[in-house]
Amino acid sequence: MTAKQLFATALFALVCSSGAYAYDPKATIADLDAKLAELGAPSVNGTQKVGDKEAPALYFGSHKLNNNYEVVDAIRKTHWATATVFVKDGHEFVRVSTNVLTPEGKRGVGTELAHNKAYDALIKGEQYCGVIDVLGTSFDACYNPVKDAKGQIIGASYIGHRK
Repeated sequence: MTAKQLFATALFALVCSSGAYAYDPKATIADLDAKLAELGAPSVNGTQKVGDKEAPALYFGSHKLNNNYEVVDAIRKTHWATATVFVKDGHEFVRVSTNVLTPEGKRGVGTELAHNKAYDALIKGEQYCGVIDVLGTSFDACYNPVKDAKGQIIGASYIGHRK
C-alpha cells in the first residue's frame, strides 16, 4: 500500500469513527421519543384533517402533533433522518406529522403505514427496527408504539436512515 493510499484509508476511518457519516437508528428513535416526551404525556382528543383524511388529533401534553412539523424537522436536521409520528385510527396508523415527502414533493400526512413487519410489531405494542421500504426506498428504520396513560396504543413514532 502506498503512503497516499494509507493516508486516505486512515482519513476515511477517522471520519467514519467520528460520527460524521455514522448513524444509529436506535439512538435516533430514542432522540425522537425524548423530544416528544418533553412535550408531555401522549393522548388523543378530537379529530383534525391531515392531508385528505380526517384523523384523531394526537397530543403530547398540550401540543397537537397533527400538521405540526417542528419535532420531525428537528430530527432531520440533527440526524439526517426521516421521521414520522402516526396516530392510531381503528386498525390503521395515520401519518399526522412527517418529513417524509410524497412523489409530488408534499409531506405524506394523511397516508397510512403499510401492513408490513413494522405494522405487525406495532399492533402488538412492540418496537421494530430493521430494513423497511418507504415509497420504494430502503431505510434502516425503527418504529416505537406510542401509548396513553392507560397503556393503550394510540400511535407510533418512526425514524429512517436511507440505505
